Amino acid sequence: MSNTSFQRGQLNRIRLHVLPTKRFKTFSISLYAGLPLHESTVTSAALIPFVLRRGTASTPETIAFRERLDELYGAGFGFDVYKRGDAQIVQFRMDVINDRFVSSDQPLLAASLKLLGEVVTDPVLENGGLRAKYVDAEKQTLRKRLEAIINDKIRYASERCLEVMCADEPYRLHPLGRLEDIDAITPDSITAAYREWLNNAAFDLYVVGDTTLDEVKALVAEAFRDNRGEPAVYGLPQVNKTVGEVKTVVERMDVTQGKLNMGLRINTSYGDDDYPAALMFNGILGGYPHSKLFLNVREKASLAYYAASRLDGHKGICTIQSGIEFGNYEKAKTIIQEQLEQMRGGSYSELEMSQTKAMIANHLRELQDSANEMIGFDFNAVLSKRERSAAQLLEEVQAVTAEQIAAVARKTELDTIYFLRDRKED
Repeated sequence: MSNTSFQRGQLNRIRLHVLPTKRFKTFSISLYAGLPLHESTVTSAALIPFVLRRGTASTPETIAFRERLDELYGAGFGFDVYKRGDAQIVQFRMDVINDRFVSSDQPLLAASLKLLGEVVTDPVLENGGLRAKYVDAEKQTLRKRLEAIINDKIRYASERCLEVMCADEPYRLHPLGRLEDIDAITPDSITAAYREWLNNAAFDLYVVGDTTLDEVKALVAEAFRDNRGEPAVYGLPQVNKTVGEVKTVVERMDVTQGKLNMGLRINTSYGDDDYPAALMFNGILGGYPHSKLFLNVREKASLAYYAASRLDGHKGICTIQSGIEFGNYEKAKTIIQEQLEQMRGGSYSELEMSQTKAMIANHLRELQDSANEMIGFDFNAVLSKRERSAAQLLEEVQAVTAEQIAAVARKTELDTIYFLRDRKED
């Protein structure tokens, strides 16, 4: 596994992370912009990148903007909005071919960073605000994205479980915001929100490719105007939380299959020493096809159409998702809780241990084949304030013992049981 590490720098409010390498034929660029999740800003902050991607001051029409990408040999441009811990993060991504492989009349890394800088800091304005027709169109795009979650019952149940579980924490909010906020957004209000976002977000710019930190710094100084000040830092979310009484919510909708979700507090985060044991805990519980939930709930007991678990290492939350017949609610709930009890006892077979370590190792090795995956992995260090290379994490996972996993299981508490079922009364 390659031990090449990112070089770090800073240019005013932007933290720079550059990985000089000749391994890839492209430059991969990611700009992360993060704000604390907050009810008053979450929807407008989610809308901002949708509007910004429509055009810049120098290419105000969306068609011209896309033509500009074509001129960069079909450079890829996209964005995501998601949450990590208690932060709402917008990630802009660009991929452009290295000039060495094409006969370009312009340095493509410079041109790409210039375009990204314009998207973020120099959007198309009308009457001093973001262009109204773009704002209106993208409000509809955002609305459709949020409605799609409600229509996808697996995703909906997953989100609702977290909402109930984290009712008094920022983490309850969906990173794309709230449907009920969209109508009230105007070109003026989104412009004010954009300026706040530009002034307050934590900016981290990553570049992977055949370049240097000094070169990137010079290009960013040209491309991102007026970003004076110091970089904002991410606060660490509250991870350790004692559960009083387990919350149980049954919701009824027009569904043909029950969705039983459970929220667990594992009281361990990415920055903790026992995070590798938490990765193993999730893997053995429900992370892979050989895991306890899959084998015992789905295969042996035939109680579930699917049964899996997912870990958010930045928030210290593990969620269990399963699809069941409505009548199997009590049985499925009992058997899932039995698996958790077994995890606390620490009796894991050699096969469970070795298969889970192999799956995590494969994932960590595969990261090295993708510049974007390497960027995503490294960004964990910014969020958690814990530097850990993929090679180090792999070593730590390989050394995890059954007792260390059991220790994570014993401090894991069931917080919430959420069941989505049909409208018929039993």
